[in-house]
Amino acid sequence: MRIAFAGTPEFAATALRALHAAGHDIALVLTQPDRPAGRGLRLQPSPVKTWAMAHGLPVAQPRSLRLDGRYPEDAQHAHDALRAAGIECLVVAAYGLILPRWTLDLPPRGCLNIHASLLPRWRGAAPIHRAIEAGDATTGITLMQMDEGLDTGDMLLSHPLEIRLDDTTGSLHDRLAELGGQMVVRALASSSWTQAPQPSECATYARKVEKAEAGLDWTCPAMLLEHRVRAFDPFPGAHFMLNGQPVKVWRARVRPELRGAPGDILQARGQTMTVACADGALELLQLQSPGGRRMDAAAWLAAHGDLTGTQLGPGAPTPTA
Repeated sequence: MRIAFAGTPEFAATALRALHAAGHDIALVLTQPDRPAGRGLRLQPSPVKTWAMAHGLPVAQPRSLRLDGRYPEDAQHAHDALRAAGIECLVVAAYGLILPRWTLDLPPRGCLNIHASLLPRWRGAAPIHRAIEAGDATTGITLMQMDEGLDTGDMLLSHPLEIRLDDTTGSLHDRLAELGGQMVVRALASSSWTQAPQPSECATYARKVEKAEAGLDWTCPAMLLEHRVRAFDPFPGAHFMLNGQPVKVWRARVRPELRGAPGDILQARGQTMTVACADGALELLQLQSPGGRRMDAAAWLAAHGDLTGTQLGPGAPTPTA
């Protein structure tokens, strides 16, 4: 099938690779403009652009698709390029720009979105993070026909995926990305699609993850904090403050049998570091100091000494970097 593709991060690049491998004629790739990244803040292309350029696919990077918006010339160029491409379908995965009505109406088979949740649960920007944070046992991929709402379009296909007890956003992201690529290839192989409306009464919204959420509040239940440690890996990284410096926590384990005042370090010597929470305690298994690398608790404690009895306090402030 002759298609166009719109996406930006690695999740989308995985789907693009699957479509290309399946032999689809990818007439145009839309992705967000290059962004400054790294210590030198040099402009970096998106993973989708990098892969598309390496495989000779035409790329457009409009700042907006709204013909009446802030960048009408960008939008008009994208409009003309899509119309000239003669596509049957536009496949969208984590693109990051709103698709206006003209975009939705242009392809004869519409715009097909790969969403990383079982809709209508976790509509929005951060469905993988929020599923882990909420302690969900299952998530999945939904393919939907896009409309003008936020992930509200009719569903074509969905497939569940177990959330493992040790899953982080990073590990779950990779499995969902592979599943999404497989599902969109299967959908495009069909000559017709059966669509089902979403049951709006059970919809939830996965708001964007902000750095300010990453401070570990010891007045919360230990299980919730363990979920957040995994949900915020690799970004933004759950952390607590020690001597005015943020210490990131990458792995942790709930210790329901231990008790103490929230924020009290119950033990921080030898192999383990355990902090009291609202109920039970959280054993910190892997930590990272500013400018350092991830270390298991024993190695980190060897460099910091016995911290038993230290009060960390609730609501740790957010690190600036």
